[in-house]
Amino acid sequence: MELQSGRPADVSGRLARETRVYDYLDGLGIGYQRTDHEAAGTMELCNAIDAVLGVVICKNLFLCNRQKTAYYLLMMPGDKKFKTKELSAQINSARLSFADADDMLKYLDIEPGAVSVMGLMNDKDHCVQLLVDEDVLKDEYVGCHPCVNTSSLKLRTEDVFGKFLAAVGHTMKTVHLIGED
Repeated sequence: MELQSGRPADVSGRLARETRVYDYLDGLGIGYQRTDHEAAGTMELCNAIDAVLGVVICKNLFLCNRQKTAYYLLMMPGDKKFKTKELSAQINSARLSFADADDMLKYLDIEPGAVSVMGLMNDKDHCVQLLVDEDVLKDEYVGCHPCVNTSSLKLRTEDVFGKFLAAVGHTMKTVHLIGED
């Protein structure tokens, strides 16, 4: 694994959803660094990816209410525990749970294991509300997947929550998560 600037020189063999992310970021003039790796399925591999990127990849959770009428993408530090009760109170939505893979694909064009803020570019009808833990906003850079879990990106936090969100027409709600028992 090594850190590289920008898109891969050769995108053959890569999924269209990944290539669309690079096209979108390039079109917005957002710089990024990338590392390619095997599917990030273990904490050891995630830690190795973080070391290459020089930033902790955000934990991204795709959630919904019980009625499946409200969907949320939660970005939080990778080392913080998620407590449903803590978030539910802040967004006035009881009975939050993980949304299913079909909804993830339908709204974000992402499969489990690759959930990312980049998926909001595919949410043309703005069905997903972005929730961001305040600690994510404190770092200069943010790490995320380009809609696949075999590559990871390092982007400026201000670019993601400024240029990118404005371009995709999404807003964010900042939340305060403690993540302690």
